[in-house]
Amino acid sequence: MNELMSVILRTLFFYFFIILLYRMMGKREVAQLGVIDLIISILMAELVAISIEDVEKSVWVTILPLALLAGLEILLAFISIKSRHFRALFDGKPSLIVCDGKVNYKEMIKQRYSMDDLLISLRQKEIKDIEEVEYAFLEPNGKLSIFKYNFFHTKTTYPMPLILDGEINKKTLEYLKHDKSWLEEKLALKHLTIDEVFYAFYKKNKIYIITNTEL
Repeated sequence: MNELMSVILRTLFFYFFIILLYRMMGKREVAQLGVIDLIISILMAELVAISIEDVEKSVWVTILPLALLAGLEILLAFISIKSRHFRALFDGKPSLIVCDGKVNYKEMIKQRYSMDDLLISLRQKEIKDIEEVEYAFLEPNGKLSIFKYNFFHTKTTYPMPLILDGEINKKTLEYLKHDKSWLEEKLALKHLTIDEVFYAFYKKNKIYIITNTEL
């Protein structure tokens, strides 16, 4: 009877304790799990399960590792915000799966994303034909972001990121068939350097810029 009561109390305690930790880590971890978030969530679940089963051990043996994991998650999230390289390394980058209504098979193979996966995602968005899709991005969390053609089925210009967090997006330059020198020349016309640019994107043959001083 004492063992049963201990299991019940531990279950209730860790239920509210985990809620508290997730509140501290932020809503992003609940709504959208990245690689780091998923690993930490699994570890937390395992630690709690072991503690509930083994009533002989003190709850502090579980509380301390849980608090450590929560602190680690908060630290890594902070570093991820500050460092785009770190974010790309652990969370990955969006992949262009469909461009101008055409399937990017090379990128699909690279991401191990099959045609069945693509068709399932389209059906979930109530899209019957790939030809209805102008752009589709496979996000780091595994979801597919879809942009359909407009009513007249005319091509629209998608804003393509050139600079993110002060770093050049090489894929966009390759797609535009330009290089770093071209971008530097365009910025020089506005009396700017790459280090001074927080975000820049290319749309309709124009470069739109947000500098660090505007933030």
